[in-house]
Amino acid sequence: MANRLAGATSPYLLQHAENPVAWWEWEPDAFEEPGDETFRCC
Repeated sequence: MANRLAGATSPYLLQHAENPVAWWEWEPDAFEEPGDETFRCC
């Protein structure tokens, strides 16, 4: 399962590009996707 890290430039993130998890890089789209007011990132 490819996830959103496949295009990452960070060597650390690229290590996890094939993990079966819906990883996101730290970017604005990551916060817009949930679309749920109850979502908290911090």
